[in-house]
Amino acid sequence: MIQQITRGIKISVHTSFEGTFYKNYKMHYAFAYVISIENQSKNSVQLVHRHWNIKDSLSRTEHINGEGVIGKKPVIKPGETHTYQSGCLLASPFGNMGGFYSMVDFTTTKQFTVDIPTFKLSAPFALN
Repeated sequence: MIQQITRGIKISVHTSFEGTFYKNYKMHYAFAYVISIENQSKNSVQLVHRHWNIKDSLSRTEHINGEGVIGKKPVIKPGETHTYQSGCLLASPFGNMGGFYSMVDFTTTKQFTVDIPTFKLSAPFALN
């Protein structure tokens, strides 16, 4: 598990390899990740946007932007945690992901970013 705190918001990430499959005559490597967003600040916040940088070992980088996470824009009160699970496909057995969330502080009404720490994705059968 990897963790990082930005402006009182703690991001924890746990990853797992889910398997391989063929799609459009190409091998794909499926990974799942569980992210917990813990509000350690004194103010309620809302996650409104996400930005991902997804890189595989073939040096391909994909940039993903979107509203909220898995169709939600969660409000996280002080001391609360929002956890969700998602996944990604890579064209190689190794890669990484990282990025940021855009959040709104309900007390100040200002938007700020929270770093998502870069985490590794690796298929265990490909490791030495």
